[in-house]
Amino acid sequence: MSMLTRMLPLAVLALAAFAAGASAQEAVPRPPGLSAEVSFWQRAFAECTSEQGLVHDNRHLDIIYEKIDASGEGGPARLQRLAEAARAKYERILRKLASGERDGLDAEERRVLALWPAGTSNAELREAAGRVRFQQGLAERFHAGLVRSGQWRDHIRRSLQQAGVPEEVAALPHVESSFDPGARSFVGAAGLWQFTAGTGKRYLRIDQAVDERRDPFESSEAAARLLRYNHDLLGTWPLAITAYNHGAAGMRRAVEALGTTDIETIIRHYDGPAFRFASRNFYVSFLAALEIEEQPEKYFGPLRLQPAHEPLVVEVPDYMSIDTLGRAFGVPRATLQAYNPALLPLVWSGARHVPKGFRLRLPADGVIQAPAQQVLASIPASQRFSGQPRDRAYRVQRGDTLGQIARRHGTTVGQLARLNGLKPDARIRIGQSLALPGSTVVPDAGGGSSAVAGVYEVQRGDTLGGIASRHGISVGQLAAANALKPDRPIRVGQLLKLPGHARSAVPAGGQVHKVVRGDTLGGIAARYGVSLGQLAAANGLRPDSHIRIGQSLRIPTTSSAGPTSRPRLPDLPPRKGLA
Repeated sequence: MSMLTRMLPLAVLALAAFAAGASAQEAVPRPPGLSAEVSFWQRAFAECTSEQGLVHDNRHLDIIYEKIDASGEGGPARLQRLAEAARAKYERILRKLASGERDGLDAEERRVLALWPAGTSNAELREAAGRVRFQQGLAERFHAGLVRSGQWRDHIRRSLQQAGVPEEVAALPHVESSFDPGARSFVGAAGLWQFTAGTGKRYLRIDQAVDERRDPFESSEAAARLLRYNHDLLGTWPLAITAYNHGAAGMRRAVEALGTTDIETIIRHYDGPAFRFASRNFYVSFLAALEIEEQPEKYFGPLRLQPAHEPLVVEVPDYMSIDTLGRAFGVPRATLQAYNPALLPLVWSGARHVPKGFRLRLPADGVIQAPAQQVLASIPASQRFSGQPRDRAYRVQRGDTLGQIARRHGTTVGQLARLNGLKPDARIRIGQSLALPGSTVVPDAGGGSSAVAGVYEVQRGDTLGGIASRHGISVGQLAAANALKPDRPIRVGQLLKLPGHARSAVPAGGQVHKVVRGDTLGGIAARYGVSLGQLAAANGLRPDSHIRIGQSLRIPTTSSAGPTSRPRLPDLPPRKGLA
């Protein structure tokens, strides 16, 4: 690569990427230079069981020192012991080879040396001693994911096609979750597509009643929009797919650091501090999963996928209890739970209603005897509500902990913490008022405590933290909108403005965008040529706030604000050591 190419400004590189990048309907590229990495992951996904694994170099995946097999007695503990012993063994051999010693090597040492190309330096071997890694096999998990994938594959492909994303990307959940809607990661990512809460809120509803990350249909549509957004920012599908793991801003830094959008060059040579093994191998593991999905019999023999899951979808017109809806449609609770994994425990316990506008999924096999709209219309007004149940309150006593309070009131620490805008390990103080999962409900005819026109009337037991959490805003935003200090007491009957919920006024010369299905704050910002931060600030929102269909958003006035066909790259914080 020439020095001139390395010095090209990012804007020029981005423009070139847009001009030369693959079209939305073009197949994702499969660079021949990455075949060794793809082969490694094919072995991990289809050859090695969970009682087996590969000891390898974590930068050169064609360097495989040994396949470990702990099949039989001992289980995971035995496999772990064998892996640790193997790692220590190869680290010791590599350090010996790195010393330059070549005479008197035993057979195993000569075998390890022969795995490396002739002329490999002692320095490289020394570094390799610190890169010995063990990859456990995933064959049973991948096989189960292939079988499960039949339920949602058609919907995923339609969602990708509608967003202009290559259909091959439908194989990505094999890498993310093995097509398990209940999958959760240690960092809190959830669902088929493993959205974190922060990213998920840009595309999905996540609150105390609903977590759409858990719904394979909603999350697949969101993933398609995120992937399209990544491609619009970065210009190539390999970068867009890698950004699904590493973030679009992180991939922009990689492009800027190396002066190229070539995925093979980035995988081989980019050493960003957060670009670790998972990010470096995300695209190649996806390509391996794609090849297995395209020829499953080659790897697993005859395979029968689960049939497509095509439920009936009904939009709930008011806040209603799940039991009311179950009785009206004649669908057992267990079936409702299986069809609606996005509804959280507070809904099933009755502490929260199914929200207005929620897309309820029901069996489409004739269980429901009347048209859905007719069934909904038959539900009496007494069972329809304008908002969620009001929350009870508890005043903290000496010696109380969140765990003790949660147990006494039949809830969990996580639910209690979320309701009050706290972390589960947060310290609480004597006299502090905590909202408890609700009891009193607000009928539709009574108005009551639901937010109307962006105003909330304080109820007994309310706290700023609890109100902010229920309406998807921060305590700081709520306090600032009402000229309050975050720790200032509030009184029953007090009216509070809810930032981001009432936006009828638009500054002179400004524009308004009405939210439609599929919109995200990031996508709207890119369309009008403003930053995500500017758009969020202009509407009293957080950058990760959930937006609603029909919601009106102010577009901040800039010299160039107006719909545009290509989004701007988001601003990045300066790298360490740079002004």
